[in-house]
Amino acid sequence: MIQDTETIDEFLARRSVDVEQAIREAAAAEIMPRFRRLGANDIDQKSGPHDLVTDADRNAERYLTKELAALLPGSVVVGEEAVDADPTTYDAIQGDALVWIVDPVDGTRQFVHGDDGFCTLVALVHRGTLLASWTYAPARGQLATAVRGGGAFLNGERLFAGPPAPGRDLEIATSHPDYTTDAQKRALLSLWTDGVAPRPCGSAGLEYLAVARGELDATAFSWEAAWDHAAGLLLVEEAGGAHLTLTGEPFRVTGGNTLPFTAARDAATARRVRGLLTGEA
Repeated sequence: MIQDTETIDEFLARRSVDVEQAIREAAAAEIMPRFRRLGANDIDQKSGPHDLVTDADRNAERYLTKELAALLPGSVVVGEEAVDADPTTYDAIQGDALVWIVDPVDGTRQFVHGDDGFCTLVALVHRGTLLASWTYAPARGQLATAVRGGGAFLNGERLFAGPPAPGRDLEIATSHPDYTTDAQKRALLSLWTDGVAPRPCGSAGLEYLAVARGELDATAFSWEAAWDHAAGLLLVEEAGGAHLTLTGEPFRVTGGNTLPFTAARDAATARRVRGLLTGEA
């Protein structure tokens, strides 16, 4: 619980370990027991065949909603499944309260197919500013964390993305075509050019982690859902990376971005990818 005279930085220094514990416990109780054990009745479609939800998603989000709200009284939890049930819940991101943004299982499609490429994403945000983030891939034993101004870490080891190696094709993870407009498709098609190696993205959270680790050069995404991006964007920033929308501004979790946008392992790569997307390169 946050103390009356405590700043948010002091709260994070004191209670980040409790956030980590809540995330690990949610995964241990609600996600991993269902991994590779899902039945047909445990899986539902939302907007289409690539947009799935399982009992693991719903139950893990309920668990985290209870625990995170208790850790920080007065805070609000905005979770993917709660927003699916009541879209007005998303409006809290633009309000004055501290907001926990939660994606209980990012990469549900991978989870359903028994692939270990899924994670739980949690970010703490205030008035659109990313304050802290947690990316937990339980099947891989990976926990990545970031605090604004405090660096990015994977299993306790500091992350530095660094610039891409000179002369090598840029590897870029891109949005699935189902989640793009015609204009966005045209922008993304500009990445199919010499010197670039685009590929379809998997779990957004794990793609951001790959950028922060310097294993992936950039992403190019065409949707705004904050639960997919908030945790990873701070992780990339704190590892030395950058993110830009088509207008040249950083991505805003509060919305209103010009899409697609890119997150990259350094500022120069972000500018290069944006130039390709806008046709200015």
